[in-house]
Amino acid sequence: MFDSVSLIIGGEDIRSGSAGTVEVFDPATGETIASLPRAGAPEAAEAARLALDGFREWSALSAFERYKILRKAAEIMRSKAEEAARIMTLEQGKPLAQASLEWMSSADLLDWSAEEGRRTYGRLVPPRVPNISLTVQQRPVGPVAIMAPWNFPAWGPMQKIAPALAAGCSIVVKPSEDTPVTAWLIGKCLVEAGVPARAISIIWGSASAISDTLIKAPEIRKISLTGSTRVGRIVAAAAGEQLKKVTMELGGHAPVIVAEDADLESLVPLAVTWKYRNAGQVCVSPTRFLVADKVHDEFVERFVATTEKLVVGPGSDATSQMGPLTTLGQLQTVDAMVQDAVSKGAKLETGGQRIGNAGNFYSPTVVSGMTPDMRAMNDEPFGPIALVSRMPSLDEALEEANRLPVGLGSYAFTRSDETAAKISLGIKAGMLGINHFALALPETPFGGVLDSGFGSEGGTEAILSYTSTMLVTHKHG
Repeated sequence: MFDSVSLIIGGEDIRSGSAGTVEVFDPATGETIASLPRAGAPEAAEAARLALDGFREWSALSAFERYKILRKAAEIMRSKAEEAARIMTLEQGKPLAQASLEWMSSADLLDWSAEEGRRTYGRLVPPRVPNISLTVQQRPVGPVAIMAPWNFPAWGPMQKIAPALAAGCSIVVKPSEDTPVTAWLIGKCLVEAGVPARAISIIWGSASAISDTLIKAPEIRKISLTGSTRVGRIVAAAAGEQLKKVTMELGGHAPVIVAEDADLESLVPLAVTWKYRNAGQVCVSPTRFLVADKVHDEFVERFVATTEKLVVGPGSDATSQMGPLTTLGQLQTVDAMVQDAVSKGAKLETGGQRIGNAGNFYSPTVVSGMTPDMRAMNDEPFGPIALVSRMPSLDEALEEANRLPVGLGSYAFTRSDETAAKISLGIKAGMLGINHFALALPETPFGGVLDSGFGSEGGTEAILSYTSTMLVTHKHG
């Protein structure tokens, strides 16, 4: 399955890298599944150079021609869904059903962006004097450097690839070297569909060398990153020195306000499903459960009982509902946070330990009695931990929800329109789900505020972020 995987530079397969090789591991077993070429600064510089040629060719096509090619790429992706799901599960760990859904959703995102790219309208401005026309146009910004995460190896890159290509930009994609093969397969589908070869590069390897080179490359005109707030600060600062556009989708720590009138019977099964999806390695994963005092004990009892029914195992096993964490380092971080909370007085309701000695399996965990001094309440756990705090009032729940300097996803459960309105007006976040958890759709904006970054990765906002605004004034006659 991995024998043909190589770097893609300007649409061409490159089977050796200046930074040596990188080993890709199966997080369910710890075994090496591939040894791949590892890129460095030379490959990044070449990809940027070719991206400028690719941009000229791709942007010269009409929006309708680009639409047809991208729709074809989406169909090719769907035809490879079974292969893609196996690859994703092997390199990232998530259950096959989740991997398949992610791949198909990524094809849908490409479809939607292809359609929307045909509607990147400008506008006519009424002139102040006769015989003058004022036209505002949206032009593709140029070659784009894309830095994608490991937790969603298909959806993460596609949130950037789809709108960038739809807008007429060329792309250089740097997936995580923990999970590079899924992005490689996306690149092959795009080239097969007819995206100009030089408009597509997929390179992985030395993160600092590749990122630094792409940010400084004069050919690259925009940087789009999904990553931690710490990395986002570094990348945004470096891009700012080069006066390049950026989209930053950074860390979160999603609060879930559970009001005293919440429907626990419907809430708890949903909450458990979404909390442990992808082993909690989701930037909008519900994490801080801020539960009204009146329903706190019942909520914890129900949540623990449902959590303990989850089946944890290799993603390749059809019965598995949660797979391993992607890296050993992430497992160790999660465990350290649990131990820190317990040492400071939190109650371990269930879980809190590694499962077995092979692979990166960690038991789905619920910890109650959480307080603001605990590490997990301040640093994003990014793992299968549900943190429960008792809230005496709605005002105190909102205060805790807004305490951190991040604001990506947030959630609230209530049967009261008045309570929902108060939370909507009071929460500091880029997204709010009321009585449900689904936030990421192709047609809706996805992004945060404060230290969670800026810019959107969905909806019309995403495509416009890959364009520049140009005013054309024309005197007639």
